[in-house]
Amino acid sequence: MDKDEIIELKNKIDLDRVPKHVAIIMDGNGRWAKKRFLPRTAGHQEGMKRVIEIVEVAEKLNIKYLSLYAFSTENWKRPKEEIDGLMKLLVQYIRIELDRIHKNNVKIQTMGDLNKLPKFAKKEVERAIEKTKNNTKMILNIGLNYGGRDEIVRGIKNLLEDYKMGKLKEEDIDEEIFKNYLYTNNLPDPDLLIRPSGELRLSNFMLYQIAYTEFWFSHIYWPDFKEEEFYKAIIDYQRRNRRFGGI
Repeated sequence: MDKDEIIELKNKIDLDRVPKHVAIIMDGNGRWAKKRFLPRTAGHQEGMKRVIEIVEVAEKLNIKYLSLYAFSTENWKRPKEEIDGLMKLLVQYIRIELDRIHKNNVKIQTMGDLNKLPKFAKKEVERAIEKTKNNTKMILNIGLNYGGRDEIVRGIKNLLEDYKMGKLKEEDIDEEIFKNYLYTNNLPDPDLLIRPSGELRLSNFMLYQIAYTEFWFSHIYWPDFKEEEFYKAIIDYQRRNRRFGGI
């Protein structure tokens, strides 16, 4: 798609009705690399470029919250060499791109247990969180060592702890109270979930938050998921009638 076609596509978006919160399962890096007879790490490296591109596109569309599934609780099952490469890549791109993200007034936060990350990666992520903590244009919420089931169990344990300490009464507990015990307690539920790569599953991502989220699937692998694909997802979302269980 040439530049003029991309601009034409972008102009179809109603900027007054963009989703507030978009979540993306970034999938297909390994298969993208395999198709090109490259190591899987090459796919992850190319995929990281798409992260920067899509963050900037989302920010220009005035999307307020962008959640990205970067590393799941199940990803530890992958070969150690691949995991080490991913962690080094994470650190590399924070060091390269953090100033630009900060300049664009984007706040970085994470969901997941950072304590299980290698110390060098955890330190760099915490530096990014600290540097951008007062930014207000958009929240970039990154899932690192994140799993939806793990998040729910963690939330229940923390809620029970507060109950035992007398901070909560049983009759106080409802959906809104429980949301306060999730990693996303400061975010609205996603309006739109995007998953490239052709897979049609959630892979343990934001299971509590996506009860009424609109889904958009693409057969394009994440390293090839450029701004025009993001525009297509937004346009399709804007054609839908969200009823939230009503008529």
